[in-house]
Amino acid sequence: MNEPSTRIVTVTPNPSLDRTIELAGELQRGSVQRATRTTAEPGGKGVNVSRVVVASGGDTIAVLPGDDLDPVLVGLATRGIPTAALPIGAPLRSNVTVTEPTGTTTKLNEPGPSLAGRLDDLAALVADTAGATATGPAARWVVIAGSLPPGLPDDALAVLVRAVRARHGDDVKIAVDSSGVAFTALLRSGERIDLVKPNAEELAEVVGGDPEAYERDHGLAAEAAEGLRARGVESVLLTLGSAGAVFVGPEGAFAAAAPVITARSTVGAGDSSLAGYLLAEVAGAPPGERLAQAVATGAAAAALPGSDVPALDHTDPGAVTVTRLTTPRTPIDTTPRTPTDTTPRTPTASLQRSTP
Repeated sequence: MNEPSTRIVTVTPNPSLDRTIELAGELQRGSVQRATRTTAEPGGKGVNVSRVVVASGGDTIAVLPGDDLDPVLVGLATRGIPTAALPIGAPLRSNVTVTEPTGTTTKLNEPGPSLAGRLDDLAALVADTAGATATGPAARWVVIAGSLPPGLPDDALAVLVRAVRARHGDDVKIAVDSSGVAFTALLRSGERIDLVKPNAEELAEVVGGDPEAYERDHGLAAEAAEGLRARGVESVLLTLGSAGAVFVGPEGAFAAAAPVITARSTVGAGDSSLAGYLLAEVAGAPPGERLAQAVATGAAAAALPGSDVPALDHTDPGAVTVTRLTTPRTPIDTTPRTPTDTTPRTPTASLQRSTP
């Protein structure tokens, strides 16, 4: 019998060279300040997931646009991260993050090069890369993550998902970490998604409600996440920063409190959480343990400087408390909102908590 695949293919439509500037004090607008440390790392949500997988000894390949000599591609090659790149004849973007000693981060993101007319090429590359190789089966996961670059249509995420499904059916699981118009268009498309990873603000963009309320009340957050499951999403990993995370799926609803850390930079923490969850899933862990590993990996990333990412052996999932949530699955208004629609749709049912 063939061993199940553990390969995680990541797709980053708008990768970047992430420059991080660390300050000794608070950022002062309009003044001259000296940095205490600067770094430059290949980045983008999917790229960050692959970085964690490689650091943890896992099997991954990062799909992204870019030319062979682009600093992002060179940086990935130097760090031993396998890539499948779509040549575009233009430099990839640079993003700048300024971090303060309190862990506060300020991000300045460039729009990125145009991929006008290249969506079908990117979709074909993703489907090809997810397929079986001479040394192993098709990928277990395809992770489509991050923003869309200029030139791609709003339904680009749905096109990428459709390409994977057309080639591989349900044999390859699909995870999506995105937001805004592109994510809303994906939900409206009816394409089936195995996992999405929003944060509180991104969840509220779709189902309404108060992001801060979701961070305060895991039960309310889990119920709101059910709104995504009603739109063709099988499971939801909802990251809540220092408030922990919530998982909702066919196995039930679970909440995890975040360990106490000294945050140095939150850049890539959510991406690291997703990577931790996926690595636990391919290892066969049950949902509660997957959630614990997600929270532990995200916390470990937030405790690192700049855009550094952790390996799993530098995390402590045993320090994360996971609680099972019991939900009546009360129907709520799950119509995807547009980013300009601010009408609150706070879920009305409550959840009862019980320790597993």
